[in-house]
Parts: sequence; structure tokens; C-alpha cells
Amino acid sequence: MFFKIITYLCLSSVLFFINCNAQPEKEVEKKTMNKQEIRKAAKAGSWYSADPEMLRKEITKYLENAKLAGINGEILALVSPHAGYDFSGYTAANAYKQVKGNRYDAVIVLAPSHYEAFNGVSVFNKDGYETPLGVVPVEKTLANKIIEQDENIRFTWEGHREEHSLEIQLPFLQIVIPDLKIVPIVLLDFSWENCKRLADAITNAIKGKKVLIVASSDLYHGHSYEECKKTDNLTLSTITELNPKKLCQQFQSRELMACGAGGIVVAELVAMNLGADKAEIIYQTNSNDVTRSKGGYVVGYGAVAIYKESEQNNEKKIGTDSGLNDEEKKILLKTARQSIENALAKKGNPKLDYDSPILKEKRGAFVTLTKNGMLRGCIGYVEALKPLDETIIEMAQAAAFRDPRFQAVSKDEIDELEIEISVLTPLKEIDDINDIEVGKHGVIIERGGYSGLLLPQVATDYGWDRITFLEHTCQKAGLPTDAWKKEGTKIKIFSADIFQEEK
Repeated sequence: MFFKIITYLCLSSVLFFINCNAQPEKEVEKKTMNKQEIRKAAKAGSWYSADPEMLRKEITKYLENAKLAGINGEILALVSPHAGYDFSGYTAANAYKQVKGNRYDAVIVLAPSHYEAFNGVSVFNKDGYETPLGVVPVEKTLANKIIEQDENIRFTWEGHREEHSLEIQLPFLQIVIPDLKIVPIVLLDFSWENCKRLADAITNAIKGKKVLIVASSDLYHGHSYEECKKTDNLTLSTITELNPKKLCQQFQSRELMACGAGGIVVAELVAMNLGADKAEIIYQTNSNDVTRSKGGYVVGYGAVAIYKESEQNNEKKIGTDSGLNDEEKKILLKTARQSIENALAKKGNPKLDYDSPILKEKRGAFVTLTKNGMLRGCIGYVEALKPLDETIIEMAQAAAFRDPRFQAVSKDEIDELEIEISVLTPLKEIDDINDIEVGKHGVIIERGGYSGLLLPQVATDYGWDRITFLEHTCQKAGLPTDAWKKEGTKIKIFSADIFQEEK
């Protein structure tokens, strides 16, 4: 594992030791160009699988488990990490999930150079980039048009030959974008002048085209887990401010850290030129969280979407109304958090002063805990066995300390936990799966002593259709994915009023 981390994670730091005054060897470059028009995969078999079937399955699984952010607008740019898939694949999937199925005239991938130094910007204008999933064609007309805009921009094999940061984005793009064409761009210099010139060139070249910009970048690199979290939080929040000049200056001063700093700044500039007015952090983690370790070398990963907000609010309510008002929901959320804090402090259950008959009604309910966007615990009563306030106290503590899938929550984690409550409606057994409304209903599958439950928000969060929802509920029950079709399988549905703490 140590060798793997060094190989996959540390190459980004090479950037700061390259001699930036090096120039490409023109004659060698010209001979190479004549022999090779397809850039061959350099990292397949090490950073990600070289087997096409395994690679497709791995990416599909990441995407299936990634969440939809519910962005209300047109996504113009993404930030996606570029470590080995074992480390950053799920974070990348959360970025690409947001644009799955969209069609573009081209996807422009902006990547840093970790291995070779060159001045200006290198735009690949040859025939294609190869991965185990096939050759990705280059949109050569657009690539050449970008090159024509500025003498600082040209083609050179420097930056493309061995570079992982661009290559590792492509298999994801091949799976999520139909009829994919790319413009691969590598830059080392992330000065404001270089970023601005490239952004202007891209903006001028893509007029009249539908284009997605992808900035390939990892975040913090170093030996402090706490410093990683602090620096990444600052870097990602600054990216969402959509102030590219400030962002660039802070990358230059090393207040912020990202090996793909130049690509992020260019992506912001181009997206804003196209009308982007919002940016949202989709997912955030780091290599130590992935490997569940707090020591050694650590690299940060983040997925960000930059978009033009829609004037229409397309937000669709998940679940149903339980009859609880906003104040009663706040009381339950406060009660859930206090019950966990009291248990950690070895105090009794919270005794809150409130007068609300509905909180004393017997209701089924689940308490869900997440940390950094990842599930940390989820337990509840399906049936209405106890008064709602008692149920929430008991289930909050169960989710924190007795979910068998996770270690018990520690005192150090309490401030990082996000709490969500689902108050359930009574169960209804169905014969026709068309009775299931994705986003409204949760599902229970029962067969031969096995049972599994998924809440209504799960299908919406992950972008599943009805069949995929049923298949995952079967998996949760420990059954084959097609068990829902078998005679004797019981399918029950319910709805829920779902609410969470305000951020």
C-alpha cells in the first residue's frame, strides 16, 4: 500500500521541482509527430484497470453510488481529481454523475504537467487519446482554432507523453458522455497572464458550440491530515466564490493548494465568460479518509460544478408531508444531536421543554448520519412503536453507536456529523411495481426470512430509476438483484417526511 500511495499520490508534487525554463526539442518532436497520431494509454494497468470489462464495471459502480447534487442550472465546468481510481475514483464519479448523458460538441480537459516542463500551453491536435475503452477522438478543428488564437499556445508532445492527470479523466468521460470528442490541454505555468490568455483563446474559439470544461486537479499534498482538511476547505470554498483572479493569487502564494491550479482558474474564467454565476462543492474527501488512516502522506480530492443558475426553480419535494411544522422539525433535529452528545458525555437522554401533541404520536422514523457527504450511520423503526420524540432519541443513538456497518461515533466527529430525519407513513404491500413513485416512496423487499429497506431519498440522491431502486433494495436484503421478480417476494412501500439540519 505504501508504494501504491507514493506512486499514485506523490507525483503531483513533482510540479514544484521541474525546471520551468526547459524548451521542447523541435526536431525530435517533429519526427515523433510523423510516426504517432494516437496518444497511447500510459497509466492503464497501474493507476486504473487495463481490462476494458473490469474498468467499465468499476466506473459504473462508482457512478451508481455517486449522488446527484440537484443543481438547478446548466453545468459549464467541472473540477475532478486525478489520483489512482482506488483513491479518487468515487470523488471523480460524483463530478461526472452531474453531467451523465449530456451531449457536447467537445469536452475540453485542462490538466497540469507533472513530468515535463515547457512554456506556454500545449494543445493536443492529433487524432486521439487511447484508453482501454477505445480511442477518444480529438475535436481537431476546435483544437487548432484554440492554437490559432495565441502564439503562447501550440502543440508539443511535452505534457502529453506520460501525463496521468489528463488520461485518468477519459474513461469516466467515455462512459458518461455520448459521442465524446475532446480537446486535451496541458499547462504548467499557472500565472494569471498564462491562465487569462488561455481562457480568452478558448472563449473565442468555442463561440456557437456546446462545450464542457473539465479541470483535472488534486488538492492538498503533504503529511498532515488536519492541515489537509483545513487547506482543502479553504481551497474549495474559494473556488466557489467565482473570483478567478483572487483564486490565482492565492494559488501563487500557496495559501491554497491544487496541483491543477491553472486548469481550475481557466475553467472558472471560461465558465464565467459563458454566463456561469454559481459554483457548488459536490463531494470532498482525501486519501487518508479513503484508506481509513490518519497518518502518512495525504492528498485531498474535491469535485466541484460551476454552472449558470436557472431562473426556474425545478426543486422537487422528496417524500411526503407528515404534518410536522418547521419548529417541530427543528426540535427533533436538536433532540437527535443532543441525544448523541449526551451519550458521548455519559449523560442521560435530553429533556427538552416543548408542548406539541404530534411529537407524542407513535410514528416510525429513521435517523441518518453523514460525514463529509458519506453515510456514517442509519437506523430506524419501520413500524409506529413509540412516541416520535422517543423514537428519535433512541434511533439517533443507535445510528451513532450501534449501526453494525460502522465504528461508533467519537467525540472528535460530532461537529462533522450531519443529521437527517425521515418520519415514515404506514406500510403498504403492492402487487404492481408501477405503484412505486421514485422520489416519493421507500421500498421494503421481503423473501425467505431476508428483508431490506431503502428510504425514498436514496433513489433520488443516486439518480436511480424504479428498477435500479428495486435491485439495490434486493442487494440490501442480501438477495439476488432480480429477487423482486420472483413469486413469493413481498414488496412494500411507504413514504416519509425528510428533513435535515440547516448548514
